[in-house]
Amino acid sequence: MIKPVSIKTLKPYKIQVKFNDGIEGIVDLSHLKDGEAFRCWQTPGIFEKAYIEGEAIAWNDNLDIDALTLYLQITGQTFADFVAKQKSHA
Repeated sequence: MIKPVSIKTLKPYKIQVKFNDGIEGIVDLSHLKDGEAFRCWQTPGIFEKAYIEGEAIAWNDNLDIDALTLYLQITGQTFADFVAKQKSHA
């Protein structure tokens, strides 16, 4: 199971994530900021309050992003590639 172990928010709307398998990288989330669910990020200081909540990166009780989505972006894998790789290591 892929889990985030540390995060650091970067400006503007970027997040650095390290996972329990040692994979680490930066994801640009700026394409989400204008979406209705993410508008709270436009309030100064809100984006920087990101925290790890289980297997997600969260900003509050109503807003989170599944860490696997970020992992796939960092590694350049599709979900199908990820599943196949996990099965081959099982």
